[in-house]
Amino acid sequence: MPFETLIHERVALARAGENPTVIGRMTSGWAVLGDSQLPRGYCLLLPDPVVSSLNDLTGHGRNAFLSDMASLGDALLAVTQAFRINYDILGNGDPALHAHVFPRLASEPPERLRAPVWVSYTAEERRAAAFDPNVHGDLRVALRAALSRAAVLTNQPAAF
Repeated sequence: MPFETLIHERVALARAGENPTVIGRMTSGWAVLGDSQLPRGYCLLLPDPVVSSLNDLTGHGRNAFLSDMASLGDALLAVTQAFRINYDILGNGDPALHAHVFPRLASEPPERLRAPVWVSYTAEERRAAAFDPNVHGDLRVALRAALSRAAVLTNQPAAF
């Protein structure tokens, strides 16, 4: 049976322990590394269960998602030495809630720091920085450790 969106597919893979980008399970969903690692450390928060938008969540669910998103940003600050975190909740391409969490690094050219990552880097540049478990595994482990220290993971997924 085909998945409704890529977000639904990625959440199903995370639940099954088959998503190598998974950092860990948080209260509201899954912290994962992005398919592109430009900038290095780009993460997403995928809600579990998947909903269409932030507006579909109420009370505790909404607060948990936004808190988990900020906690993921805190971990990125600690691990990547980013000087700022950019947060995007768009839902235009995949009409399912998911948050993009981008570390902004001092090593990025100044002209790129003035714009969102989607504008700053070409699709070709993002493809060239594709997630690779052999290259980015240490980053995933470091982010998992930072989230564990902050006590925001609900369990530890099996190592890939």
